[in-house]
Amino acid sequence: MRSARSTALLEALTQRVVVADGAMGTMLQGADLTLEDFQGLEGCNEILNVSRPDVIEAIHDAYFAVGVDCVETNTFGANASNLGDYDIADRIGELAEAGAAIARRSADKHARPERPRWVLGAMGPGTKLPSLGHVPYADLKASFAEQAEGLIRGGADAILIETSQDLLQTKAAINATKIARETAAVDIPIIAQV
Repeated sequence: MRSARSTALLEALTQRVVVADGAMGTMLQGADLTLEDFQGLEGCNEILNVSRPDVIEAIHDAYFAVGVDCVETNTFGANASNLGDYDIADRIGELAEAGAAIARRSADKHARPERPRWVLGAMGPGTKLPSLGHVPYADLKASFAEQAEGLIRGGADAILIETSQDLLQTKAAINATKIARETAAVDIPIIAQV
């Protein structure tokens, strides 16, 4: 079953340009964050979904305030390779769900009946490329499925597989999202950028 919000997003895409936000990382660099905010995991932006959700929500709010239609969740690196670098790969689902929930809260605040606002569940490529043998395809797909399931639980209206440079990696993310859709019994749209 496809949600009314996801259906509205797909319909809008057929009728007009749908504007998404800008870079999350750049905005975070402009925030006055401490190592304590990162829970000692310097550079792990996804941890801010649980340690400083106020900062993440303020960034989403700022993008909506200037007129964007969609925001991307703060989950670009919520995958096994990125979070594994911080020894917290077991938190993929938690951080993905938290990131989507923050974006959902912001989108709902700014939505109006005549002006819906959407959440794109961001899935970045990670740091390991399957085509170069850095990671087995099955492991990558399992990690992406966990991330997509968290994004769906948190309220994403679509999954955005972004900044992919390895087509096998993109395939893993798409197939993982299809598995997550089946698990959640939700027909969430998949957008892939390579």
